[in-house]
Amino acid sequence: MAGNPGVRRQRSQETRERVLEASLRLFTAHGYDGTTIDAIARESAVSVQTVYFKFGTKFAVLKELLDVRVAGDDQPVPTVEREWFRDAVAADDPREQLRHQVAGALEIYVRLGGLLEVLRNAAQNNEEIAPLWQRNKEQRFEVQAQLVKALAKKHPLPNGLTPDRATDIGYTLMGPEAYHLLVTERGWTGQEWADWTHAGLCRHLLGEI
Repeated sequence: MAGNPGVRRQRSQETRERVLEASLRLFTAHGYDGTTIDAIARESAVSVQTVYFKFGTKFAVLKELLDVRVAGDDQPVPTVEREWFRDAVAADDPREQLRHQVAGALEIYVRLGGLLEVLRNAAQNNEEIAPLWQRNKEQRFEVQAQLVKALAKKHPLPNGLTPDRATDIGYTLMGPEAYHLLVTERGWTGQEWADWTHAGLCRHLLGEI
């Protein structure tokens, strides 16, 4: 059984997942700089050599966590092809589109909100990390731009609101920074954040009072 290639692949993937889960806990608790490869190995109950063999560097561990955990699985499917995005664009009711957007963001932040805050903090003083955070911001902004475009086809934007400004509003209200401030620091529930964000989007993007 041990020589079966399928069994070996499964065990290798299980080890990789264990290392990623351990890294997520450590990064969230101690920050990027406060986490070492040795600590990751201890937390995941593998050897230091195993971590180096599977990932190479701590930076590579962080990058894979972002690539995999944002999506929610290990499939290389872009955001615009994810179910929540397709549901948002397909919704006939603009309010329902915004609800799908918020639900999709909440799902990501529940999984990864702490790590995104680690990334944001580390990017301020780490030249290697900074491009990762910049890429994350650019990707989130582009997703918001596409969602605003879809929304404007269903409901005219309020008078004087340009698509660029509408994208800025969605990008800000749905950003991980606001989620971290309200949920992590101020103790809101995820649903309270979602309801507040949805109400804000409806007010600013649909003109509702």
